[in-house]
Amino acid sequence: MLIAAEAREFAGFRRRCRDEEKLSWPLRFARSVRLGARRFILAAHGSGMRLAAQACEVAWNRCRPQALASVGFCGALSSELGLAGVLAASEVIDAERGRRFSASLPQCRLPHRQGPVVSVDRVVGSAEEKSRLAVLGAIAVEMEAAAVAERARAWGVPFFCLKSVTDLAGETFTLDLNRARDPEGRLTDARVLRAALENPRTQVPELYQLYRRSRAAAKSLGDFLAACEF
Repeated sequence: MLIAAEAREFAGFRRRCRDEEKLSWPLRFARSVRLGARRFILAAHGSGMRLAAQACEVAWNRCRPQALASVGFCGALSSELGLAGVLAASEVIDAERGRRFSASLPQCRLPHRQGPVVSVDRVVGSAEEKSRLAVLGAIAVEMEAAAVAERARAWGVPFFCLKSVTDLAGETFTLDLNRARDPEGRLTDARVLRAALENPRTQVPELYQLYRRSRAAAKSLGDFLAACEF
């Protein structure tokens, strides 16, 4: 089972799959797809650890997945990670509670980096904050993996964390996406656009840049996932 924050993070992978079926689950997005002889469940319920945990719980109660994988976008904490570069996490660090979870590594012939990832419950948009998080030993930051890892450990199933980079370690964005999250923690297009229009001269170009990068990251992640042996 692949768990992301937003359906758009699955875009590259879905293009490679067939027999897509919408699942009537109480989640924002849930699909069953096939890639060759393999069947995957795709679930996205919003950004942040609480919503990722909810997605895991729903899936577990419905189908008892054989493995859990946190997939999607991340921010680089290391200069070794470039835009749309793919990372397979060897470990996930929960920055909120100080816990660490080991991650399994898939076999894949495509180029990628391996290393620790840190999970936080907010969007990290400044180079300064990225630098502070890098001290933990992580090479990338994201928002859901620790919650998925916790459930995988509790249920005794393998856990994977596979991410693609949308922003570099030294970059700072003036657009504060945390202000665009709704009370549940989700990012909605309308709220993001409204936030960008508060300072359109700088923030609208940033938003367009992030959109283009997200498309590239989704494609590279999809190519990687399709080539993986779990």
